Amino acid sequence: MMKQTKRQKALAGKVNPSALYAAGPALALVCECATAKFPESVDVAVRLGVDPRKSDQMVRGATVLPHGTGKAVRVAVFAQGDKADAATAAGAELVGFEDLAERIKAGEMNFDVVIATPDAMRIVGQLGQILGPRGLMPNPKVGTVTPDVAGAVRNAKQGQVRYRTDKNGIVHCIIGKVTFTPAALQENLEALMADLRKLKPATAKGTYFKKIVVSSTMGPGVSIDRGTLSGAAAQ
Repeated sequence: MMKQTKRQKALAGKVNPSALYAAGPALALVCECATAKFPESVDVAVRLGVDPRKSDQMVRGATVLPHGTGKAVRVAVFAQGDKADAATAAGAELVGFEDLAERIKAGEMNFDVVIATPDAMRIVGQLGQILGPRGLMPNPKVGTVTPDVAGAVRNAKQGQVRYRTDKNGIVHCIIGKVTFTPAALQENLEALMADLRKLKPATAKGTYFKKIVVSSTMGPGVSIDRGTLSGAAAQ
């Protein structure tokens, strides 16, 4: 086990690891514990009552956070004709078809999201070994394979986050920056939780939301009492 630094010990001392905190105070505490020399991200880990070994219990989706993520997002779009023009007008940085595929094969990777029209997937499919390991492969389940590429570009620019359960049944997701207010972070978290509720697999039994932990990039985890969230997120 690595020895804790004085900073880590001081931060850990502010958080009771066995306590459940109300959402607002928890997020305020996360921001208070963020002392790095850069604007840390605020992340959430939601442990779900699913069996990730079963394909019908894999939870995968996308949520447009009402306050965004605080990150500038560069978007690449595979489309042609009017769809390509619409993607460019919506703000996509890279738009193309076979030519864009060749640029990516040559090593151009200065983008964060890849969107494609359905007919472009025959081209994008050739890039699976490049895009797949980076989590960039377009997928209709998260809205990145769509005829409405302009809408998908706008969603990405507005702070859409994509997620899926890991091998332990946990969803990891960014919900903003420590420069956000706790209220804005809570609204982002509630939007994510409401969508996760909608994605509950029909075969999942028992408690669906097992645990919610928020933290900054370099800070300790703080557990949230789900009952202190609003609306569908608290159900």
